[in-house]
Amino acid sequence: MNLNELNHLSAAEFTEALAGIYEHSPWIAAAAHVRAPFADVDALIAALREAVAQAARERQLALLRAHPELAGKEAASGTLTAHSSEEQKGAGLVNLSEAEKVELAELNRRYREKFGFPFIIAVRHHTKSGILAELRGRAAGDDAAREFATCLDQVHEIARLRLASLLAA
Repeated sequence: MNLNELNHLSAAEFTEALAGIYEHSPWIAAAAHVRAPFADVDALIAALREAVAQAARERQLALLRAHPELAGKEAASGTLTAHSSEEQKGAGLVNLSEAEKVELAELNRRYREKFGFPFIIAVRHHTKSGILAELRGRAAGDDAAREFATCLDQVHEIARLRLASLLAA
């Protein structure tokens, strides 16, 4: 698929084509479609980001909560989306030692209890050890507003990477 093809899709087709870009949140693609046609990929990305920015905080929170925990119960049960599964596999999160599994589970639990949503990071940019280090640091923080904004930024980066893969296919 390329941008020209995306620009010529109906709203329903566009939403379906981009449904996996934002985890379990096709409403973002649907909202962005009103700005089609897009002059370039940057314009499409800006429309997607704007759809999230204009959403109510509760909807943004639902977007964050739609993301799975890293190496969490969704990974263990095999219910991750194809995108999340590949991303976590690529970051080495499927080959954790017992000690890493225990630490990651505890950090995920503490983070979610503190902030009310899962720890989110664009794992394609990090190694397993880098992800753990980032989670340790962010779980120790106490600025909920900053963490909310950081997670939204990470969600956008994940979406950008997924979109780039889709358009390169």
